[in-house]
Amino acid sequence: MPKGKIIKALSGFYYVLSEGQLIQCRGRGVFRKNKVTPLVGDEVVFQAENETDGYILEVKDRKNELVRPPIANVDQAILVFSSVEPEFSTALLDRFLVLIEYNRIDPLICVTKMDLASSDEVAKMKEFAAQYEAVGYPVILTSSETEAGIEQLLPYLKDKISVFAGQSGVGKSSLLNVIRPDLDLKTNEISSSLGRGKHTTRHVELISIGDGLIADTPGFSSLEFLEIEAEDLNYCFPEIEKVSEDCKFRGCLHLSEPKCAVKEAVENNEIPAYRYEHYKDFLQEIKDRKPRY
Repeated sequence: MPKGKIIKALSGFYYVLSEGQLIQCRGRGVFRKNKVTPLVGDEVVFQAENETDGYILEVKDRKNELVRPPIANVDQAILVFSSVEPEFSTALLDRFLVLIEYNRIDPLICVTKMDLASSDEVAKMKEFAAQYEAVGYPVILTSSETEAGIEQLLPYLKDKISVFAGQSGVGKSSLLNVIRPDLDLKTNEISSSLGRGKHTTRHVELISIGDGLIADTPGFSSLEFLEIEAEDLNYCFPEIEKVSEDCKFRGCLHLSEPKCAVKEAVENNEIPAYRYEHYKDFLQEIKDRKPRY
């Protein structure tokens, strides 16, 4: 039986890419019975007599799955933040990073509009970049106007499924237009990940860009920590998780516990204070979350 990858889902049809051909398929009734919904990004087994009359027989195991946007087997999330207009926000970036870490997706931080930044702002962005790279996150400083950093970005796209995420107005569409000009995306066509953009496309589709596949989707429409428990948050901050192995108490939440290695690392400037403050803010948010029944 042939195998392929779902690259578009629309009106009950699944479009499967297999050996360079796009096959229009339906899901079998057994999927509904077993409460399995094929998703864009799924590796599937199918049968088809022609390019418009196929059936998906099996959905292979997924390595991850996002609810909003509904997509599976994402390799990386490209978190697009501008240096200015809107102003760079470590709090929002850390919120995205926690959600990405929780979903076991590799993040790539892409800072745009470097051509608009003053010399002081450039120095500040380079300092932030160094701090996030020290945690283990790759950071690329880019400009859609001058095309600076684009060559650095391209290797990250190769042979991967990527989702773009970030605030409205940070330049996601402009960035994609530079990489693949024939897309001719309009500003705001790829929506705000906070759900306030103007993107009207309701289906998810994987578009071939830079030798990889990028989800044409509004990105994360919810930035709330709905699934994350207090004890999980530690693992979503890699530098905190690493240092926490030296805490005296197992299950230390790094708040008021004695002999906490994380608090000591913050005091010694081994962990940026703003990262720790965001950890505490997010932890409180999770604790204040109303239980779901």
